[in-house]
Amino acid sequence: MKTTVYFLLSCIAFMPHYVYSFCGFYVAKADTELFNEKSEVILTRDGFETVLTMSNDFKGDVKDFAMVIPVPTVLSRNNIKVVDRYIFDRLNGYSGPRLVEYYDEHPCYRYDYRMMEKMSVPAMEVMEDASGSMDFDDYQVTIEASYTVGEYDILLLSAEESLGLKRWLTDNGYQIPEKAEAILEPYLKSDMKFFVAKVNLEEYGESSYQNLRPIQIRYNHPRFMLPIRLGMSNAKGSQDLIVYAMTPRGRVEATNYKTVDIPSNFNIPTFVTSQFSAFYKDLFAKAYRRNGRNAVFVEYAWDLSSSNYTKCDPCATTPPAYSELIDAGVHWIDYEEVSGWGGADYAGNLFFTRLHVRYDNLHFPSDLEFHVTSNVTSHQGRYVMNHMYEGPIDCQGDTDLHYYLKVKDRREDELDNLVYYAGWDKNKYRSYVSAIDTDIERSDPENKRNNLWFLIKHFGRNMLEYKATPHYQYVVVTLVGILGLVFMRRFALRKKVLRVQ
Repeated sequence: MKTTVYFLLSCIAFMPHYVYSFCGFYVAKADTELFNEKSEVILTRDGFETVLTMSNDFKGDVKDFAMVIPVPTVLSRNNIKVVDRYIFDRLNGYSGPRLVEYYDEHPCYRYDYRMMEKMSVPAMEVMEDASGSMDFDDYQVTIEASYTVGEYDILLLSAEESLGLKRWLTDNGYQIPEKAEAILEPYLKSDMKFFVAKVNLEEYGESSYQNLRPIQIRYNHPRFMLPIRLGMSNAKGSQDLIVYAMTPRGRVEATNYKTVDIPSNFNIPTFVTSQFSAFYKDLFAKAYRRNGRNAVFVEYAWDLSSSNYTKCDPCATTPPAYSELIDAGVHWIDYEEVSGWGGADYAGNLFFTRLHVRYDNLHFPSDLEFHVTSNVTSHQGRYVMNHMYEGPIDCQGDTDLHYYLKVKDRREDELDNLVYYAGWDKNKYRSYVSAIDTDIERSDPENKRNNLWFLIKHFGRNMLEYKATPHYQYVVVTLVGILGLVFMRRFALRKKVLRVQ
């Protein structure tokens, strides 16, 4: 029976609910349905020590599952373990792009916002070691080590050339795509080893787990990278990768591709609540195209050190705790009791970066190379909805009219943001702006809003509140420019008069 090979770092889904792309080096038998909807990796780096945790949403018969991963060195048994899937769910829920909802207070008292709700995008026993290494002369493949870890049988292979490795895998029941040979060769030239894992059916049958658990490996090596090229050999279209990276000091960024912050911190219409996943999918796609289809995007970056009491703004969920961070591979922190509001149950420095990469053969010709930077600038995918005040407004003067006009301007800006960031058609949502006209007509039976003095007052109110919309900001710039020209002209004329005298 052929065994399907799953090269893990090949394809990662975009978010839990909106990317269902084929995930990398997958080859199924004709009568077996295998698909991978979402994969992620957790990557921790301290000095040269790297911990890589790999998750997948494999669905199918477990006897047809296998993964092959290039690694820089032969791993000892102590540096391989399986972990629970929950840690990926925790990190995704905490760091995912979020929708923040605010409600306007009564305009008669104080026009302000207060947060009501936060949402994140609903968006991967030891058998005896082989004594010495076993060499297969015909293949020029060496089994450097073999272990059983949890429900997996694991081999560490080295090889002299890619054809021999491909033949060995094929002859041992692994079905390899034709294009794999050319991609294997650069890894062999770099003297990398191959971590091969498949399911131990006896161990899996005795376990209580319903799904295959993530595998975590640890190694020391100067090179800080993810081998994404291997999974492109039979991929159809682009693939998506989510990396949860943690270090003791600063952001993780790519060195061979540009790293950019995902567009964030702007207002969007309230009707996006039910379409947030679709909105973010389109926003990411447009940012991806705008940056040449070969950028690495930062969706979250924050200092989670125990000394920092503000670990997000706002937090979609509680920050990860000590035990969760340990499971994720963060080994340089120590446990301590929580002290004070916002305190952590660990001591030590920690910076968390969430990276999102969409890659293909054309735009990502090489594996992802990373480095740990000293950049500790915070960033998060954060999108704001403001609900207008729906109750009666019975203030003295024109407060109600001023308020409704401001809401209408705000809604225009929100639609403009949809167009610019997500490419949505503004004309489909004109009713979102025109819906406020009824309130404006009711509060302005005398049509005061077209009066020059009223417009000046309205402009002044916006400026005093320091919440002028872009429309008013343009007016301010224009007025300042005009006043500057007038002043310069008067000054020039005065100097001319003085010379004549």
